[in-house]
Amino acid sequence: MERLSMLCLCALATLRGHQGAMYQAPSSYGERGSDLGMQVFQQVVRSKPLENVVLSPHGVASVLGMLLPGAHGETRKQVLNALRYKKNGPYRMLKKLHKTLTAKSNRDVVLIANAMFSQDGFPMEAAFVSANKANFQCESRGLDFGDPQGAAEEINQWVSNKTKGHIPSLIKADMLDSALTRLVAVNAIYFKGLWKSRFQPESTKMRPFTGGDGDVYKVPMMSQLSVFGIGIATTPQGLKYKVIELPYHGNTVSMLIVLPSEEDTPLSCIIPHISTAAVRSWTKLMSMRKVRLLIPRFTADAEVDLEAPLSALGVTDMFSEDKADFSHLSSEPVHVSKALQKAKIVVNEDGTKAAAATTAILLARSSPPWVTVDRPFLFLIRHNPTGTVLFMGQINQP
Repeated sequence: MERLSMLCLCALATLRGHQGAMYQAPSSYGERGSDLGMQVFQQVVRSKPLENVVLSPHGVASVLGMLLPGAHGETRKQVLNALRYKKNGPYRMLKKLHKTLTAKSNRDVVLIANAMFSQDGFPMEAAFVSANKANFQCESRGLDFGDPQGAAEEINQWVSNKTKGHIPSLIKADMLDSALTRLVAVNAIYFKGLWKSRFQPESTKMRPFTGGDGDVYKVPMMSQLSVFGIGIATTPQGLKYKVIELPYHGNTVSMLIVLPSEEDTPLSCIIPHISTAAVRSWTKLMSMRKVRLLIPRFTADAEVDLEAPLSALGVTDMFSEDKADFSHLSSEPVHVSKALQKAKIVVNEDGTKAAAATTAILLARSSPPWVTVDRPFLFLIRHNPTGTVLFMGQINQP
């Protein structure tokens, strides 16, 4: 299928009752939230340099954004600082962003679903519930966490429905404390895009790919002759890397592939320099070139526990039973016991609708340079009008 379907159940934050350097600022709210998510991604891949990792930066920001109206004091300050939002909270902008990302005019399908599952009878502040409904179209549902198995099944069913069955299960019953769980905040993202310039299945051949571990694997490599935006960017240390843009057919969303220029430069030397500002700067470096592009067909999924990376970025109090202050969420003291994200990406080719005439014309031209993505690479799925990074990932072995 020449589409990328990407689903991400973007996070589960379980709130439980208490028991006894130089930096260029992101320009939009889409970029600000994405920038925090990209920093979370950098924290995660540092501990998994040889694994496939997939994350939704926008999903990380969405769950924090949903918890923000309930946070108070230092807890609120930490979330605002991490997201670099103004202290009043950017709710009008987030509402507009949600509307823009999910607009039918995109042609590529972006579905974003948010929900708050609360313990039956748990008193939530009306202003918190209404802020989330208004800004995130967030559903609110009561559950009985006294039956952790039943509650987990109901949450997982909701997630499965919202991600078209691609993420059938997010949480396990043992993550829910039957006596203490009060609220589970969930954000699910599903993306399905058709390539603007499609790959023909008959052009896919098994070719070598050097994995992050140095071993060589035979993988199905998609191939097409077409015009793509390509540029060379440089890290502050002088390491060069290629950026290739593959637009989806609606023209609002693109996949960006990042590949170190030199074969002996590990991907891990490039990733720390990737921010929304860097991504914005790539547009000035890119020029349209006719090339033979070879990229692997790949599927990757990953589950990420967000507590450690968020804590490393200064968001610590919300996870602390003693310090968490969610007094604008409920009169009952609560803290975040678990923040999880599951994401999945499927990138393949589905050439059934491609025009044979176009292919024939392209094949008649002189042979252009080959650009082969045959070693570890980074990808980003970006909503271009807002700069929002919906997904990003490192692929060490397709």
